[in-house]
Amino acid sequence: MNDDTAHTYDAVLVMSFGGPEGPDDVVPFLEKVAGPHRIPPERLAVVADHYRHFGGVSPINDQNRALIAALRAELKSHGPDLPVYFGNRNGHPFIEDTVRQMRDDNVRRAAVFVTSVFSSYSGCRQYQEDIARACAAVGERAPIFEKLRVAYNHPGFIGPQVERARRALDQFPPQERASTRLVFTAHSIPLGLARQSDYVAQLEEACRLVAGGLGRSDYRLVYQSRSGSLRTPWLEPDICAYLDELRAAGAERVVVVPIGFISDHMEVVFDLDTEARARAERIGLRMVRAETVGTHTAFVSMIRELVLERMTANPERRCLGTRGPGHDICPLDCCLGGNPRSGEDPALFVDRLDA
Repeated sequence: MNDDTAHTYDAVLVMSFGGPEGPDDVVPFLEKVAGPHRIPPERLAVVADHYRHFGGVSPINDQNRALIAALRAELKSHGPDLPVYFGNRNGHPFIEDTVRQMRDDNVRRAAVFVTSVFSSYSGCRQYQEDIARACAAVGERAPIFEKLRVAYNHPGFIGPQVERARRALDQFPPQERASTRLVFTAHSIPLGLARQSDYVAQLEEACRLVAGGLGRSDYRLVYQSRSGSLRTPWLEPDICAYLDELRAAGAERVVVVPIGFISDHMEVVFDLDTEARARAERIGLRMVRAETVGTHTAFVSMIRELVLERMTANPERRCLGTRGPGHDICPLDCCLGGNPRSGEDPALFVDRLDA
């Protein structure tokens, strides 16, 4: 449901997944992600090697710091002039430490922006569970936190993504662009979890809006970064398998738009820029990967707008397409985790890289 009352905030919290910031952080980070679920040693070694390929450092924290710096400047210039805090699920600064600092700073109520604009267990509900646990650990005087609505169809997300995708298409000569295939990609999740959220429907709407902004109606949504049990069905097709399919059908060029991610973190620079690009080169397919929205000024302005929405009575909630704006208050059955039928625990599908 949407909340049409005006709220007062003392701060904004940007919350994300977290990642290692040096070689010594890699294994503890992966063990933190897995929680009580043991990662087989051979799997741990494979995933650790992905990080060591980049010096043991995930790009996600620096990218979040850049986003926070841009948001602070945006709020200072245009209001509301609120402090911005940073907390992570699986890496420093951990959310519990951030909540404790906010309590000590006398923050009473904060708006929360999480670094996913789509609804899923890991991208929405789990963050709220993380905050609830942190507040319980901090105890008395922990702030009240209110998550901002998902923004997959907001002009401040769609517009920058259209711009990034157009720039990628423009790397091909004008006479080649019409025949260049357009492929959107997002993190795969188990089908059992997908059925309990609007993840796929939101992705499909975002793809349609971005493709429309490019004047295209021919495109495909595919998935990447699968992990977990091979016995469990996940969203498909996988990006690398689909590249093979495109080449077999005669395609020569492809633009890949990582619409499911807001920054160029590890799942983009490894799964796409390393693995998918190597596959494309091996099969003779020319691939250009579009940038994510990152710190695009319109995207940063969108975050400020989402905060102002919750601070305004009966606000305008801007969105594109036909699905309407996301809800301010999540229903009790929204984006449920764990699927008893599949036996897939939601923690296991983020055991690879950054989410």
